[in-house]
Amino acid sequence: MAFDNTGDMPSIEIETAASPDASVILLHGLGDDGRGWSDIVRSLPLPAGAAIRFVFPHAPVMPVSINNGMRMRAWYDIKAANLNERADLSGVRASQAILEGLVAREVARGIPARRIVVAGFSQGGAIALYAGLRHRERLAGIVALSTYLIDGAALAAEASDANRDVPIFMAHGLHDPVVQYAWAEASRAALVAQGYAVDWHAYPMEHSATLEEVADIARFLARVLRLGP
Repeated sequence: MAFDNTGDMPSIEIETAASPDASVILLHGLGDDGRGWSDIVRSLPLPAGAAIRFVFPHAPVMPVSINNGMRMRAWYDIKAANLNERADLSGVRASQAILEGLVAREVARGIPARRIVVAGFSQGGAIALYAGLRHRERLAGIVALSTYLIDGAALAAEASDANRDVPIFMAHGLHDPVVQYAWAEASRAALVAQGYAVDWHAYPMEHSATLEEVADIARFLARVLRLGP
């Protein structure tokens, strides 16, 4: 079942079975919307009977500096092409609050935080990492696709103790011309240096996804959500 939610945070939701007992919140990339990643659900080889609510929110529309101020859906403004000055931190924190609200909404609907995975692609993945590592309740996992770590220098002081051991799935294209592969490797190294367990995957692709990656995501979800026999 898929539908647009017209509440505080418009989104598309797909439930793989009645009475879901787990949630995956997946944030799209720059210029996309929730529909762009909603098709992944039918491609995920999940165990039979898995009852998961997938939530695909639509980012706010805002001007994006790197695109000459063009207005588009974005989780934060991108001010520069280099890694360290790329993200507008005030916008990042605003989207962190949006993701926190989405997690709280799932908890209010009966899904414990330990049964919630926060995920995202590109910009959305950066927010999933930023917010997930700072979330005060233990999450089931974080999925960060074709993305990078924002403000890694502040993470040690701002990270939540509850998610110091949260499983992290990171994946990247070896030939990504948008988010450089070196940025992803540096992000992984920064996380590992701070003691995080990163399930790392690299694929011969550009700024996109492959069926192999989707299968690996499904295996990660099955593990952290304890799906199947």
